[in-house]
Amino acid sequence: MLLNSRSWRIAVPFAASALLMLTACAPSVTINEAKDANNPACAPMMVALPDSLADAKRRTTSSQATAAWGDPALVVLRCGVPVLGPTTDKCVTINGVDWVLKQDDETWTITSYGRNPATELVLKENTVPSDTVLTQISTAVSKIPSTGGCVGLGDLPAAAPTTPAG
Repeated sequence: MLLNSRSWRIAVPFAASALLMLTACAPSVTINEAKDANNPACAPMMVALPDSLADAKRRTTSSQATAAWGDPALVVLRCGVPVLGPTTDKCVTINGVDWVLKQDDETWTITSYGRNPATELVLKENTVPSDTVLTQISTAVSKIPSTGGCVGLGDLPAAAPTTPAG
């Protein structure tokens, strides 16, 4: 019986270690980092990102200033994408963060607006609710200071009347 007891004391920690190593070696999501991914302003946001978005668990990624949720990845984030200039694309404000929305064939690309560096989210259509994702992630993105925001036609100053040249 002494031999069996000693065997268990060796086998159990070894099996637990092996399981932990296999779990830690789960494949990470390959994401190309953004051009300005090493911008120090990305760091506070990255550490504030949630562990799950719309019930999708966060996964490890291959590049700096990136994140992904779901298996397969349902939401992909990149910090350090180019800052957007004026646009006529739809803009929404969620929890104090402005977002510009663009829809392609089966993908939504949602980019923070008025923050430098900008943050980009890519969601596959009809997989996770974009309003839930934006609500859950805006707190983290607000760690990047605002430099402006979306404006609509009603926010623009009235044009001065012009007089015809005579």
